[in-house]
Amino acid sequence: MVLPRSGEPSTASAPAPLGADDLAALLRLARAAVEASVRREPGQAPDPRELPPAVLGPAAAFVTLHEHGILRGCMGQLDWDRAAWENVMRAGGIVARDDPRFMPVTPEEMPAIRLEVSVLAPPVELADASEFVAGRDGIIVQRGGRRALLLPQVAEELGWDSAAMLDAVCEKAGLARDAWRWPGTRLFAFRAVRASEAGFAG
Repeated sequence: MVLPRSGEPSTASAPAPLGADDLAALLRLARAAVEASVRREPGQAPDPRELPPAVLGPAAAFVTLHEHGILRGCMGQLDWDRAAWENVMRAGGIVARDDPRFMPVTPEEMPAIRLEVSVLAPPVELADASEFVAGRDGIIVQRGGRRALLLPQVAEELGWDSAAMLDAVCEKAGLARDAWRWPGTRLFAFRAVRASEAGFAG
């Protein structure tokens, strides 16, 4: 993950525009990658010439799995220089088997699994924690060698305000919950566009 240096703009930008067809294509690629991983088969890369032009642009991406509405896995690829479709396929290839919080997804579970894809704009460093807006922004915390990320939708799903999100991302990084208040802790905000197999969201 390459994060911006201090002094760069501190207002999170929106991801590159992605239409419904673009997001649908990314969901199809994510499902193909997840299913190949679960079957322990090599994934088949698409011909980029057959993909929508918008997904060829660089963007980080996460793939989230839900089973009967319950989180079953969430992993991402934070290379903002790699094409969005490639990051989606890489994340899809690991999320079902490598999320350490969950047992690997089995082939029998796949009919109940619903996917969500999040495409991330590059993060920008916040000059002050008050610039973070829960529900609009995702958040990255970095202190020393510790770092963690929460996607924007986490605040909505769990009913968290900005302080609760900041506490949680610090805890996820293995830091004290209030470490975001400490001098020397770096905070980065980012926006995301997401789509799920249940429907699209901004």
